[in-house]
Amino acid sequence: MAPPSKPQQKKAKKGLWLLYNSSGTLERKNKFCPKCGKGFFLAQHKDRLACGQCKYTEFVKK
Repeated sequence: MAPPSKPQQKKAKKGLWLLYNSSGTLERKNKFCPKCGKGFFLAQHKDRLACGQCKYTEFVKK
């Protein structure tokens, strides 16, 4: 007999509306990667900004 399973927690979905500011024109919130150029954005983590393409990392000071 299998033990009862724990209820799964639903993850909050990150929609596109969280990544842009819309005040007349669309403006991207995240920074561009300085190495890769336009079109590659830095992902926001808890303590750093990171590029997925070239692995460039900026650490955020508290």
